[in-house]
Amino acid sequence: MQKAIAEFIGTFVLVLFGCGAAVVAGPAIAAGNTVGVLGIAFSFGLAIVAMAYAIGPISGCHVNPAVSLGALVAGRMSAGDFITYVIAQVLGAIAGALILFLIMKGKASGWDGGMGTNGWGAGYMGEYNIASAFIFEVVATFIFLVVILGVTHKLVTHAFAGLAIGLTLTMIHIVGINITGTSVNPARSLGPALFVGGAALSQLWLFIVAPFIGAAVAGLVYKAGVLYNGET
Repeated sequence: MQKAIAEFIGTFVLVLFGCGAAVVAGPAIAAGNTVGVLGIAFSFGLAIVAMAYAIGPISGCHVNPAVSLGALVAGRMSAGDFITYVIAQVLGAIAGALILFLIMKGKASGWDGGMGTNGWGAGYMGEYNIASAFIFEVVATFIFLVVILGVTHKLVTHAFAGLAIGLTLTMIHIVGINITGTSVNPARSLGPALFVGGAALSQLWLFIVAPFIGAAVAGLVYKAGVLYNGET
């Protein structure tokens, strides 16, 4: 239960403040006073850093079903824990999106209904096609999991693991925001999409399938001992 609560809180914070940066301080809302791509990227990264040190000792701070899948495939968690983590993460993401939605509903004008959802195609960010979106999400999630599994390996000092993971997520966002809005996290994509509907929901499948593929491959790499010999 402690792990589930920790994962709920962590994912809640990630969605509220990560997506919140895109919605509240993004170009569409605060014209002339924007945080831009770097600000949004750092908001996601800093949310992970903060939660890594806050709940990491309790649950490992996955706050992402793809991270939990990678850990499962790598042999670092049980199937039962995986299911518990994913349920908590999804509920946390929905709660975070709900709070953000309620806050934005109180804005007198200027809100276009956006919730920092992920997507691709005409009319979305850089208008990349589905192939570009899929490739980016698979590769970015793979890299993210390689870093996570690497810095939390038993042979590595863990003191700066949270910082390394948060900065990696920031790096991924700097490149990916203009491609897909950057998901690498099915829960992060699901929460906001439920409140926006339309294309965000119809395209949601990619932000579940692609991150899971990238995470599973990374887990297999570590399970096979490709990067580290012995136990993961």
